[in-house]
Formats: sequence, structure tokens, C-alpha cells
Amino acid sequence: MAESALGAAPGTMATMPGPARPSHLNRAIAARLKRDADGLVPAVAQQHDTGEVLMVGWMDDEALHRTLTTGRCTYWSRSRGEYWVKGETSGHQQWVRSVALDCDADTVLVQVDQIGAACHTGERTCFDADVLPAVVGVPGARTSPAPSAT
Repeated sequence: MAESALGAAPGTMATMPGPARPSHLNRAIAARLKRDADGLVPAVAQQHDTGEVLMVGWMDDEALHRTLTTGRCTYWSRSRGEYWVKGETSGHQQWVRSVALDCDADTVLVQVDQIGAACHTGERTCFDADVLPAVVGVPGARTSPAPSAT
């Protein structure tokens, strides 16, 4: 049976460790993924033209398959135990521009065209509201170790 570039052979399902959720993800891609104990990989959504990190979600094999084949970001909701397409109810959609695996194949980077807010709080990104104080490093500058927290 022939296998498409993005899906399993007709009538077959790719398998994965973790929860028994069937998937049509290409077997070669599925074989490369390194998943957590629940069969998930983190998926970083990044605005394609600015490089802005928008959010982090979770994908299993089927969510990745749907993302690769529909042009819309699909995630697995750990709290609800179901798939969700970003923006399906809010209108704050993510249109896929590219998808890549990191060098360890344990994280997915999805470059998107974000319509509206990416964060469920209404913020543009999930990283806008809680910026932590940090020393800004300067390339080439000598640094001393941070004091211990004892």
C-alpha cells in the first residue's frame, strides 16, 4: 500500500506510546517523535514574520497530523482530553506557515499567521503578562555566579 507524504497508508493507523488515540500521521514522522509518558510533545507557536513566540500547546500524533494536513493548528487539551483547533470558538486563529521538529524530535515549532490574540487571556502572546526580572547579559562581558538562595 502506498503511503502519502503526510498520512498513513489508507485504512491503517500509526501507533504511539501513551494514551491509545489513533492517528493517521505519516509513520516515518511518527517514528522520529520523542513523546512524554502521555504520548505528547510540546508545540511552540511562533509568528512567522516577526519571530514572536505566541504560545506553547501540546500535540499528540493525530494533532500533528491534523496540523500538517489542514493548515490550521490543532492541539491536544490535557485538561479536557480532546482536540481543539486554535480559534475555532474564539476566532483567534492560527494559520500554519511551516512546521519543524527540533534536533531531538521532542518539540514541534509551528510558524503561523496569528489572527487576534494567541493567549486565552486575550493577550497577544501567552508571555506578555508575566515578565520576570532578569539581569540582561552582554556578549563578551565577564559574569559572576548568582548568589545562592540559602
